[in-house]
Amino acid sequence: MEKLTSGSEAIDNLLNGGYDKTIITVIYGPSSSGKTCLCLLAAIETVKNNKKVIFVDTEGGFSVERAQQLYSDFPYKLDNFIFFKPTSFQQQKIALQSISLLLSQNIGLIIIDSIAMFYRLEIGLAQDYSEINRELTQQLISLLKIAREKEIPILITNQVYADFENRNEVKMVGGDLIKYTSKCIIELKKFSHFRKAIIKKHLAIEEGKNIDFIIKSDKIDFKDYSVLSENDDLKPKIL
Repeated sequence: MEKLTSGSEAIDNLLNGGYDKTIITVIYGPSSSGKTCLCLLAAIETVKNNKKVIFVDTEGGFSVERAQQLYSDFPYKLDNFIFFKPTSFQQQKIALQSISLLLSQNIGLIIIDSIAMFYRLEIGLAQDYSEINRELTQQLISLLKIAREKEIPILITNQVYADFENRNEVKMVGGDLIKYTSKCIIELKKFSHFRKAIIKKHLAIEEGKNIDFIIKSDKIDFKDYSVLSENDDLKPKIL
């Protein structure tokens, strides 16, 4: 299966070469665990190949300055980006519906960062969850159809919440709705001086495969265990 390189040797190692092009990949984890950075790296690899990126930014996390740190020529590639910045679940629905009208524009990657922020807000206000769940499912199905039919990788980030039965673990917002439509799910855990990426679901990679990595100003790299001190906190940060 053809893959899109992640832009990081460490993440490519985890994924046996990169992101699969006919599926939805979900990256979930706490705030500042590296989700948006992974999206930026994949986007940069896409525009380097003169393809376009559709970036649905629901959290306002996209930063030209950060992207330029990762790729100095980034400002010259901004024309290769198509941005949506929805401010509600309804606007997110409209944005995702609009994507199908843009697929003739040499699209190489679709990013939704994040998929469940507005869903989470709607669920918090609703008395009946069924319609909201149905709408999120429809959004995911439409993205999956694009991935399969057009062979365009879909990269989605997602938020987490505390597992009240196990305080050291977290659960993904949207739960089974997102699991059912996603063939690759990666959990990010945040530690004091490094991050851990763990395969939670994949068609061809064993569940539990993981790598430790660090986020540098210009890349994501393998963690250097030679500098691990006895004071390093090896417990994940759950925010």
